Amino acid sequence: MSPARAALLIPLLAVAVLPGCLPSGLSGGRIAATDPTAPTGVDRGEAVDGLTVGHRLMEAGEYELALRAYYRAAAEQGPTADVMSAIGSADLRLGRLGQAEQMLRRALDMDDRFVPAWNNLGVVLMEQGEPAEASRVFQTAYALDNGNSDQIRENLRLALARIENPAYTENKETTDYKLVRRGYGEYLLLGPPPEAEL
Repeated sequence: MSPARAALLIPLLAVAVLPGCLPSGLSGGRIAATDPTAPTGVDRGEAVDGLTVGHRLMEAGEYELALRAYYRAAAEQGPTADVMSAIGSADLRLGRLGQAEQMLRRALDMDDRFVPAWNNLGVVLMEQGEPAEASRVFQTAYALDNGNSDQIRENLRLALARIENPAYTENKETTDYKLVRRGYGEYLLLGPPPEAEL
């Protein structure tokens, strides 16, 4: 065998022999959970669902990536009120008001007691210049929440102030409508819409 041909065969033989030389706990480059050499303290069981990933991305201001994560959650969990509300909130952040309204209304068709969808629909309506309808929506959210959310109460106050005095929203500090997300009674502030969306 020529030296050049032998030089080509050595890497091929190494690849063919290597899988048989792996320790019993290794398979295809992955560490088996039962392998005593596997790192400890690592949770191997649960993957993070798309909804949680999306919420984290929303908090980080990565709205397009959050929207993708929410669509992944819809594929995994089905189109629940929580998922549709989250998609609508991401659309709102991206300035897609029509899509946001549609998704939030779909969420409410699925669960008409889902407070985050009511609140966030009110924010969409305020962004669309409909303070009268928005105030009714915020009142519904506030009533369903039994008045427990300061964010919803503040949104309602801002909507009512805008009805009384349309020029009231000219001041940036008065237009910080708050989005809320997830679950009954568990509301997490997502912050005001970016200035580009106002």
